[in-house]
Amino acid sequence: MSQDETYRTILIALFLILLPPAMYFRIRSQMTGESLDRRQEGLFILATLRPMGAALALGLLAFMINPAWMAWASVPVPGWLRSAGVGVWMLACGLLFWTFHTLGPNLTDTVVTRKRHTLVMHGPYRFVRHPFYDFVALLVAASALVTANWFVLAAGVLLFVLMVVRTRTEEPKLIERFGEAYRTYMERTGRFFPRTQPRRREAV
Repeated sequence: MSQDETYRTILIALFLILLPPAMYFRIRSQMTGESLDRRQEGLFILATLRPMGAALALGLLAFMINPAWMAWASVPVPGWLRSAGVGVWMLACGLLFWTFHTLGPNLTDTVVTRKRHTLVMHGPYRFVRHPFYDFVALLVAASALVTANWFVLAAGVLLFVLMVVRTRTEEPKLIERFGEAYRTYMERTGRFFPRTQPRRREAV
């Protein structure tokens, strides 16, 4: 069995671990039956974020079906580094499950909050305001290592950049919803990295 075939099998197994809990939390959050207005994200994000996510997913799916289909974007990565990527992938999965569990019914895929949305400040949200984005970035880096593929990395980086851009719309929406409570939360937590010292105010 070639190295690509080995990591293809491993990646399939990892996705089989990730998808059922992710689907559970997603379906659970949809049980409110609310319709969320994704247009509030803005035309640019609407036109780019999900298509880029789809491109990343298709690249990973193609590798899992037949690594030869993605050989045009392969790069030489040592076996030990690809194996390290497997460990990082499992770590990212655990952190994502922690985030899903912490959010509970607050989980959405857009900047709009639900009618019964609560301000979550525990779990990974004690440390940063957008841990989900951080852990997705970690998952992307791990996937790029496991697949040894520059397309997976490039698509993932662009996806993360678009998520960062979206926070410029997301955070004002949260301030609008939660007011001073969210402003105070912003003072003591970083957007993507833990803050060592609280700030007075942070522009959004």
